[in-house]
Amino acid sequence: MTSRRGPVAAGLMLAMALAAIDQTIVATAVPSIVRDLGSFSLFPWVIAGYMLAQAVCTPIYGRLADVYGRKPMLATGMAVFLVGSLLAAVSASMPMLIVARVVQGVGAGAIQSIVQVVAADLYSLEERGRISGLLSSVWGVSAVVGPAVGGLLSELATWRLIFWINLPVGAAAIAAITVFLDEKVDRRPGRVDVPGGLLLVSGVVAVMLGLQEALWWPIAAGVPLLAGFAWWERRAAEPMIPPWVWRDRVLLGSFLGSAIVGMVLVGPTVYLPTYAQGVLGAGAVAAGFALAVQSVGWPLSVNLAPRLYMRYGFRDTALVGLALIAVSAVLFALMTERSSLWYAGTCSFVNGAGLGLLSMSMLVGAQNTVGWDRRGVVTGGVVFFRIAGGALGTAVLAGVANLTLAARLDGRASVDEAARALERGGAEVEQVRLALAGAVHNVFLAMLVLAALGVVAVMVVPRRTPLGK
Repeated sequence: MTSRRGPVAAGLMLAMALAAIDQTIVATAVPSIVRDLGSFSLFPWVIAGYMLAQAVCTPIYGRLADVYGRKPMLATGMAVFLVGSLLAAVSASMPMLIVARVVQGVGAGAIQSIVQVVAADLYSLEERGRISGLLSSVWGVSAVVGPAVGGLLSELATWRLIFWINLPVGAAAIAAITVFLDEKVDRRPGRVDVPGGLLLVSGVVAVMLGLQEALWWPIAAGVPLLAGFAWWERRAAEPMIPPWVWRDRVLLGSFLGSAIVGMVLVGPTVYLPTYAQGVLGAGAVAAGFALAVQSVGWPLSVNLAPRLYMRYGFRDTALVGLALIAVSAVLFALMTERSSLWYAGTCSFVNGAGLGLLSMSMLVGAQNTVGWDRRGVVTGGVVFFRIAGGALGTAVLAGVANLTLAARLDGRASVDEAARALERGGAEVEQVRLALAGAVHNVFLAMLVLAALGVVAVMVVPRRTPLGK
């Protein structure tokens, strides 16, 4: 592959920014969207539809990128994403907006995984930490800035601008990638595993829907579908996810470690701002700062990761990351009502540093295990498990928080209900505040358990693996 790396890297960062920012940008535009389109009860699907579609399409795009090449698959995903953006911008009803967001998610499934694959193709093992650090920085900053941008656009102009601005930015990314990325692909004859893809999509959608909505019946339907997918892949001529993936200890450990990244990431992202506002009494901007520090620690440690894994190996680098995550969980759990936002920000920084080391070592370790023709499927697997881990972590940590609140408030309660009760004020404010503090405290202790599970997962990886693919 011969390419002008600078313009291609700029295109990759633009593409990554679009996929990241569109995960969170609509969250603060809820009032404006509902005022125009109505159907508030359907609004959660505007966010969930995007994330579900992205999750199920990620491993499929990864496999297709190995067969047909990175550039056509990334350009196709970007084009689908922009079509979804256009449909969202002109949506006349909430169901139409949901459909548009699903289309966006289908396109976004190509972006996060194939962007990382192209970076791995263009940069050597020693250089990969630097470009991945840039991409991680873009992802982290975009995801954090997204809600602020969405709120500003919906207040000062119209929420539709959230989607209109994707078109010129996305077009620039496609132009940079298609013009400057030059790859020579020996396309192998073969058929796309359509039955396997359908089983994978339907099973993952069902299970993730059940986890998102805390419903048992979608999970009960999804598990047999995923079992059918595993059965079919052993017999398919061109499997969507080849069986050899699961027999490799490095890949298995990398997938499980990436799932831990997704699960742990939920804790600070969802519960730290709530704690900062509801317990510490901070404003929304200050609470956002405490979380944003995480996106500083993450890229810094990603840039440090190559030095560590080149000297000590991927597994030991991941274990250092898990140790930092465990330290951050303990520091988070030690927060009290008298803690400062600077303390919360320090906890967030340590957490981001640990996640950066863990995610980088698992991604590059998986990519290093295989050659060019298999890099797409393993990168898609790493990204998919991170997204799936986020869905599972959301369900698990919400369960921990809500059970704690219910026990302390003598009834059914949720974190959202507790936050609204604090906003309303009244005689029970102090009781609710203490209950919320206890709930988030238990969430951070659960993060410590997840870090311990991560150690078990990462120990599957051999201590030393060959470098250089």
